[in-house]
Amino acid sequence: MKAFVVAVALAFVLAGSPTFAQTPAQPPQAAQTAQPPAKPAAPPATPAPAQPAPPAAAPRPFPEGAKIAFVVLQRIVNESQEGKVASTRIQALQQKKAAELNEKNKQLTAIQQKLEKEGSVMSASAQGDLQKQAERIQVEIQRFTQDAQQEIQDLQNSLQAAFQQKIDPILAQVGQEKGLHFIFNGPDSGLVWADLGLDISNEIIKRLDAAYKPPTAAKPPPAQ
Repeated sequence: MKAFVVAVALAFVLAGSPTFAQTPAQPPQAAQTAQPPAKPAAPPATPAPAQPAPPAAAPRPFPEGAKIAFVVLQRIVNESQEGKVASTRIQALQQKKAAELNEKNKQLTAIQQKLEKEGSVMSASAQGDLQKQAERIQVEIQRFTQDAQQEIQDLQNSLQAAFQQKIDPILAQVGQEKGLHFIFNGPDSGLVWADLGLDISNEIIKRLDAAYKPPTAAKPPPAQ
């Protein structure tokens, strides 16, 4: 029986960590001077009729007797149900953390604006209290940013490990059926040219989707 080895480097990132930064306020625009009346706009040009899209190229057959194949793991992540669900979960967490951070930034901005507008008529004690509140929120923002980035990274690592556990047996199965010696991740293997028939990504996606089981929603507790 032939020895079989599948070399897989599953080093993809489903989604990058969000950049937590405040959007600077736009300065008010200066009053515009009177301008001469604009000339009437020329009528829009008649658009050219849309050209039909070229037909998609038929997939190349797998070369007979080939012992090496490759996949594009990032494409498998983007197009498979497993990858789409994982990406959606990470994006939802990113959006949640960004919204929470935005609220903290609003609190800090409100205090800073109050100090700028009313600081000159405030007592030294009241002004000092607001400054301490601003400093405390700034520290909270720094800690929240670090914790949020770590939480997102932990989720990415967890989903990546789960994805690898599901794709590895499929890669091994396809490799054994085709009598392959190696399966490479094309973009990460230094591949500069290959017969496109050696790309078995479509087959991996189909089998991955066939084995996909959507997560079941939690059942509500029974009525008392």
